Amino acid sequence: MRKNLLLTTVTYLLFAVAISSCRKESPVPVQPVVTWQYIETYDLQKLNQILNVGLEEFLAGSSMKASDFRGQFAVPEYPVKLYRVTYPTLVPELGISTVASGLVAIPDNGRDSMPVISYQHGTVMLKTACPSNPDSSLETRLMIAQFASQGYVVIGPDFIGLGVSDQPHSDFVRLTTEQACIDMLNAADKVLKEQKVKMGPLFLHGWSQGGWATMTFLRRLEAMNIHVTAASTACAPADFFATMDSWINNPQPGDSPVLTAIISNCLYSYQYYNQLNGLASSAIRPEFLQASKDLYNWNMYFITFLEKTTIHVRDFLRPDFMSSGNIASTPFWQALDNSQAYRWRCHTPLRMYYGETDSFIPLFISTLPAAYQNQLGCNTLAVSAGAIADHSAGYVYSLIHAKPWFDGFLHK
Repeated sequence: MRKNLLLTTVTYLLFAVAISSCRKESPVPVQPVVTWQYIETYDLQKLNQILNVGLEEFLAGSSMKASDFRGQFAVPEYPVKLYRVTYPTLVPELGISTVASGLVAIPDNGRDSMPVISYQHGTVMLKTACPSNPDSSLETRLMIAQFASQGYVVIGPDFIGLGVSDQPHSDFVRLTTEQACIDMLNAADKVLKEQKVKMGPLFLHGWSQGGWATMTFLRRLEAMNIHVTAASTACAPADFFATMDSWINNPQPGDSPVLTAIISNCLYSYQYYNQLNGLASSAIRPEFLQASKDLYNWNMYFITFLEKTTIHVRDFLRPDFMSSGNIASTPFWQALDNSQAYRWRCHTPLRMYYGETDSFIPLFISTLPAAYQNQLGCNTLAVSAGAIADHSAGYVYSLIHAKPWFDGFLHK
């Protein structure tokens, strides 16, 4: 692993981490601060099932169906060994140490060096629906089937607040997200060394919130002079300030009913991590406040939240809070603006896939980062998944098309 990654500026503490009762083996210490446990091996039959039955499940309710993508995925070539990893990290906004978890998926191909792709997952409404629990994360299983079965080591950090984390949601909290991704990469390197596998070229990919995370992670890696061979995103709200502002001030008939839940969790995340006391109560209408708090604390299912609140953003938020976003003069809007993940000169080849009928991410947000980077002379391309591609279809399209693009860098 690259020396400057191993010299990450985190001062690691000794953690004794207890993992959930779903162990199939006892945790094996890799280093005093990192532990891992074998989950299972996805054989070729299961990998093919993911690309058939799993794909149909993932696209249920989407504007496109599995049949639209049938035969376009790479045929699984290798079984994949899955490991759940726990590792120490920091919460920079609060200056505290904590423990995070993630997944390392290693192709069972006998090679001693393999390319690595770090996958950043999308927003979830269930604490366990994250990479370290791949059977509860269909998006992660699709990554494994498309990339790990072809010889890429796939690693996936659970964002802080998910998996084994005892911290609250960290939705769109920039520094904490970056740190969790960097420390997961460091932890994965130690696991791979135990498996006698050397890290080859590094790639990044992420969907939805994970697309935003991929962009801010990429910027951090470039600032640390850690080489990324290429990166891609799918349906990424790289400017979440502008995204939320659009949801509030320019609602569309086809907007997703999930938007109020995303905003609610973001408000509570910023209230906690940026220490903006009273933010949620100043932003959310009083009649929806308890349901929002329960959703954030994992005490209410998402469907129940929708039943108790509203799917209309402007009916969910207080008028004075919405008005405060017009000139972004309050601490929340300023912090959210600082979470943007595209305003730097990117040196890494980057492709940003998007769907033209995405009910989450406005079209101009999908194409904005590439337009900005192109003005700086960067190798960034916005790629449409098609006129009828929605949020889920945009992700599937990205998996199919990012894979051969990444492959091209391995053969140069």
